[in-house]
Amino acid sequence: MNLPLEAPLDAATPVVSAFYDRFPYPGDPLQDGPPPGYNWRWCVDSVVAAVEGALPPPPRPWRILDAGCGTGVSTDYLCHLNPGASVLAVDISAGALAVARERTARSGAAGRVTELRIEQRSLLDLAGEGPFDYINSVGVLHHLDQPELGLRALVPLLRPGGLLHLFLYAEGGRWEIHRTQRALALMGVGTGPAGLRLGRELFTTLPETNRLRRHHEQRWALDTGADANFADMYLHPQETSYDLESLFRFVDQPGLCFAGFSNPEVWDPARLLQGELLERALALPPAQQWALVESLDPDISHFEFFLRRQDSDEAPAPWQDSWSDEELLAAGGERNRCLWGWPSTALLGPDLLPLAITEPELALMEALEAAPAGKPIGLLDGSLGPAQRVAAARRLLAERVLLLLTA
Repeated sequence: MNLPLEAPLDAATPVVSAFYDRFPYPGDPLQDGPPPGYNWRWCVDSVVAAVEGALPPPPRPWRILDAGCGTGVSTDYLCHLNPGASVLAVDISAGALAVARERTARSGAAGRVTELRIEQRSLLDLAGEGPFDYINSVGVLHHLDQPELGLRALVPLLRPGGLLHLFLYAEGGRWEIHRTQRALALMGVGTGPAGLRLGRELFTTLPETNRLRRHHEQRWALDTGADANFADMYLHPQETSYDLESLFRFVDQPGLCFAGFSNPEVWDPARLLQGELLERALALPPAQQWALVESLDPDISHFEFFLRRQDSDEAPAPWQDSWSDEELLAAGGERNRCLWGWPSTALLGPDLLPLAITEPELALMEALEAAPAGKPIGLLDGSLGPAQRVAAARRLLAERVLLLLTA
């Protein structure tokens, strides 16, 4: 399909903008001070290390675009997790942006970065901005009338090697949601307050044994507690869902390559299989493993993944296990900022799951933090011998506690 590089404004923009003016999304509460916890997908250092295998030496004044920032939840994290960055956040909804501005003002986000701009603009109309090192567009492109125009508009804004994080709906895990949406549309409840009231009433009216009611109560009731979140799920006037096959057709664009899922654990067959079945699954190429997981897990409701701006056929560097012992000892490193409870041997890791490290591993990381930036791991102070350092560094890499630096 030949599409214009200068895409027109999306045909659904006024309808979607009005919808989010009524229901500013996401409906996360406002609070004073930094946002709670972290999301490593919004920490550019963590993302670059995951995709490329290592980070460039500091300083790293990342340029970041939050394309479709809504009420600023992602923007807030992007500022607090990327100190010193330059951040542009755009959205089409004035109502959502008003919340975003209040959120980031109360959190002190602007004080964490060198520049924060929050502007009412379409992501289709950002020519002249960039180039950006990282573009975050979570839950946005699937609400465009022509999502492919949105992707084509974002690609030129990335620098070569820059990364784009996308979140798109998955058809399989939204079967019940789509049926509910169609039912509400058939009854003409609308996309305003009446639709919200009647949509909530539907789930108390349906029999307790009804599949749509059970699915909502068991899986989505907490997530849709806020009115804006309920409306976004069941009343949205424009959305597109994908399966793996159509997803990879969608991202098959010149100058882009798929750089990995940002929730890779979901796509690991070991999550679902064991024994001979798992052996057979792991013998498949990655794309077929993903197709197998998609077939076996009908609850997957979204795809989240990274794309890399790439103007050649060269593949991204593999993550992990590509470093020889000598290279590890010669490399510098940093601690991943997306850890909870540091310094300790009992942590929450980047995915907010419990993580235990050993005392020698903790000592190695503390020596790294105390050393000048870029000092090789093999030259750090401490009692560990070379073999012990390599073993500790490999485990810390695997757990994403340690981020390596390029020479």
